[in-house]
Amino acid sequence: MGLFAKKTIVQTYDKENMKPVIKASICNGEQIAGFKDIHTGKIEEVMLIKNLADLEKFKTMYGINEEITKEY
Repeated sequence: MGLFAKKTIVQTYDKENMKPVIKASICNGEQIAGFKDIHTGKIEEVMLIKNLADLEKFKTMYGINEEITKEY
């Protein structure tokens, strides 16, 4: 760990009404991480997932420890 390492700021989301999901495209394989409203089904997109490191960054950004489901 370097002297000038970036601090990761843990952001919050509404855990009672939202659940983390990955919206995956069947056509081109593009994956977008975000949060799905449990009541309306609307997905709020947060970031593009290009590789496993991006997924881990998303999980640490929001303090998510559980497995994230994929929706097509």
